[in-house]
Amino acid sequence: MIDLRLLREDPDRARASQRARGEDVALVDSLLSADERRRSSGVRFDELRAEQKQLGKLIPKATGDEKAELLKRAEQLKADVKAADAERDAADAETQELLLRLGNLVHPDVPVGGEEDFVTLETHGAIRDFGAEGFEPKDHLELGQILGAIDVERGAKVSGSRFYFLTGVGALLELALVNAAIAQATAAGFTPMLTPALVRPQSMAGTGFLGQAAQDVYHLDKDDLYLVGTSEVPLAAYHMDEIIDADRLPLRYAGFSPCFRREAGSHGKDTRGIFRVHQFDKVEMFSYVAPEDSQAEHQRLLEWEKQWLTSLELPFRVIDVASGDLGSSAARKYDCEAWIPTQGKYRELTSTSDCTEFQSRRLSIRVRDGKQVKPLATLNGTLCAVPRTIVAVLENHQQADGSVRVPEVLRPYLGGREVLEPVAR
Repeated sequence: MIDLRLLREDPDRARASQRARGEDVALVDSLLSADERRRSSGVRFDELRAEQKQLGKLIPKATGDEKAELLKRAEQLKADVKAADAERDAADAETQELLLRLGNLVHPDVPVGGEEDFVTLETHGAIRDFGAEGFEPKDHLELGQILGAIDVERGAKVSGSRFYFLTGVGALLELALVNAAIAQATAAGFTPMLTPALVRPQSMAGTGFLGQAAQDVYHLDKDDLYLVGTSEVPLAAYHMDEIIDADRLPLRYAGFSPCFRREAGSHGKDTRGIFRVHQFDKVEMFSYVAPEDSQAEHQRLLEWEKQWLTSLELPFRVIDVASGDLGSSAARKYDCEAWIPTQGKYRELTSTSDCTEFQSRRLSIRVRDGKQVKPLATLNGTLCAVPRTIVAVLENHQQADGSVRVPEVLRPYLGGREVLEPVAR
């Protein structure tokens, strides 16, 4: 959530942010009105309680008609205090409910618009000309079948559409990617973490995933637990309700977890293969920093993502995601999109978001700097979303006979293999 004081001091900034996101601008005015009622009813309550306490001192000293009048006033004050308390609680509840619906304030440099209004910041690597090499590229699913690495038919038989098995060298390739990603993150100073896949509602809501993304979240009604769509959720909630000393910052974690997404808004999109699935594994970077350091940390997370994709020898571009395509927690987001040869376009492989103080306020995570205690900033960055990375590696490093060249960074984790060979049928 955002700082109410900031909202009161600069409501136009919040209105502009809502407008840029394509969301309800009137929410800002409703929130300001609820906040004013909350504050005024609080003042009213405090005044009545002060009078009530003063009256409590006068009554024992009074006699006769004066005491009767004071007792009568005391009865009225008792009712007024109760009413003011209820009014204050109702206004506070409304304020909090509206505040939770308001997205983070969009950074002023974010391009305004929808999904296609991003700005390309950088392009890396050369796109292969398969025609010049004399063969037509196969897509990742065909390659996965040739290599004995991917089985979507049995995945659908066992679990339904958008599920899959990684088999043989496919399973080994996932483990190689995860181990290489964790090794890079550890070398960069991240603490490796294996995180829970099930979290309580306050953890999911605190990270902002029960707003616009709620349709993609799996909920276990019987247990009132949520399956995470990213380890960002448990990593953000890891320090929930804590005060962290400033000299411990930055705190950086690299979480590995299974991830679950309904993909409710993607019917008909990427139905072939394993690019868009309901369950996948991912390595996620997460940072806690002082608020004034969040933009610099955002650039660092992006550089680590670029380092990873470069080590996999993938052609990719970096985009500044447009305001209407931001998650509710993000003030700014960069995506790294790898070239997918058989689709003839760049597709998202990693992303990194600066959530400023939005999540820490919701999760009550603060930093103690001297005598001052204040919210800190949180940031997240995907290092390796496994299925999409497998798609990009197979398609970009395929050879004419259906084999796939292994990027050097992965070879130590694949027993020294330089090539993934077709399996005998």
